[in-house]
Amino acid sequence: MILKNSQDRWGPVSQLLHWLIVLLILGLGVIGLVMVELPKSPRWFWVYDLHKSFGLTVLALVTLRLLWRWFAGAPRPVAGTPHWQERIATVTHGLLYALTFAVPLSGWLYDSVSGLRPLRWFWSFKVPKLADPSQALRPLVRDWHEWLFWALIALVAVHAAAAFWHHLFQRDDTLTRMLPRRRASASPASETP
Repeated sequence: MILKNSQDRWGPVSQLLHWLIVLLILGLGVIGLVMVELPKSPRWFWVYDLHKSFGLTVLALVTLRLLWRWFAGAPRPVAGTPHWQERIATVTHGLLYALTFAVPLSGWLYDSVSGLRPLRWFWSFKVPKLADPSQALRPLVRDWHEWLFWALIALVAVHAAAAFWHHLFQRDDTLTRMLPRRRASASPASETP
């Protein structure tokens, strides 16, 4: 099995990182929306710590994904794609990467300026603070984190809609080349009794 990306499709490593990051971002969004309604209790701290740990995991995975993309390359645009769509896709992917970095970084910064207890990644090692505590910056950074998240979700929705549009209406391989290949089944004619 070839792990790198080919000229025509994303390889299994890129696919795994892509879908893992998607699932983590969706899960983080749901947890983030729910946790603000929780009463302050031991469960509240546990949920916040879990949210922060998964956010840092997204930051690590998107870094790994960019390094892998640099190493493994990227497929060519699907044959017949107009130049303007290629340009929009390039800009969209750049913004997706930027926001996927910015959201967890802003969350990490928010944790830092909040002056809360030390952050431990999945309760194992202590994560350094990015800044000193600041009650003046705390609401500003919290708002950045929230607005960056909503911008990311909006862009992910546009990205997914474009992939489905290509799949359903253009009937090209834009979506399927980010999905695992189906194994070809043996045809009955090729089987011998």
